[in-house]
Amino acid sequence: MSLPTLIVHADWSVKPEKRWMSVIERRKNGRFTACPPEPVGTLGSLMERLVDRAHHIRPGGRVFLGIDVPIGLPSAYAAKAGIGTFLSALPRFGRGEWEDFYNVAARPEEISHLRPFYPLRPGGARQQHLLRGLDVPSMEVLLRRVEGRTSDRPAASTLFWTMGARQVGKAAISAWRDLLAPTLNERPGEVAVWPFDGRLDSLIREHPLTVAEVYPAEACVQLGLGPPGRRWSKRSAQDRTVHCGALTGWAQARALHLHPTLTACLENGFGDRPEAEDQFDSVVALFSMLEVVQGRRSAGVPDCAVVQSVEGWILGQQP
Repeated sequence: MSLPTLIVHADWSVKPEKRWMSVIERRKNGRFTACPPEPVGTLGSLMERLVDRAHHIRPGGRVFLGIDVPIGLPSAYAAKAGIGTFLSALPRFGRGEWEDFYNVAARPEEISHLRPFYPLRPGGARQQHLLRGLDVPSMEVLLRRVEGRTSDRPAASTLFWTMGARQVGKAAISAWRDLLAPTLNERPGEVAVWPFDGRLDSLIREHPLTVAEVYPAEACVQLGLGPPGRRWSKRSAQDRTVHCGALTGWAQARALHLHPTLTACLENGFGDRPEAEDQFDSVVALFSMLEVVQGRRSAGVPDCAVVQSVEGWILGQQP
């Protein structure tokens, strides 16, 4: 695996104050140092700030960025909408005939393949409305392969259903509309998106910045903490403290140097501040990215054309 200068995970949210990122820097001596969580900040400048930070450490340094939102489309929806690949469709969303793509439908009659997100607000909304509007038989059909049930977690909530504790649709809208699409438009050829653009090692080697989908809950499983919600909760400071002790031991075994401030955060489970869970998520996902970068875990993407062109994959999740 080509080694990036910066490994970054941004814990995503619709609310800017809940977006936190953690960074591992590969210093000039080759040593990896994990820094404490910091606010993501202005989305329009995020990619440029990360690339500049990498170049400051090492001219020509590469950035590997993980974000915890879906990057890809359900293949059943893409087929009905006439979408060949996710990356070819992304720049068109919000423009021309796709002008309403990011406008969440408020009423059932507004739902279509050109406007697939629903509902705008609770109150009378039914999943059946979404199924009829998108002309599919079940919510399971609107899942990507990577979102199906595993031995460690239930199936995810579909991208287009924007209601409930596990919904991710509005966060995806924010990331696609305000971060990914503008960056790909403004920096053509400089930014790669895994797995759509190719193998991870080649992308990191050949592009200033590579983006991947990385989920904290899956990262917990990959690092041996066990799935959140089964006998422990990320929302519990006590549970976080226990698992942060395991993360500290993991870092020592990997010769990963921890910034003193990050060490203090891990010692008390990031405290009881409102942002504690978001900061924990950004760190645990970051550590799972290092596992892949250092070759201790495969990227996991299956040899499937639909996955690699339309649906995408979660980094490190095994097929």
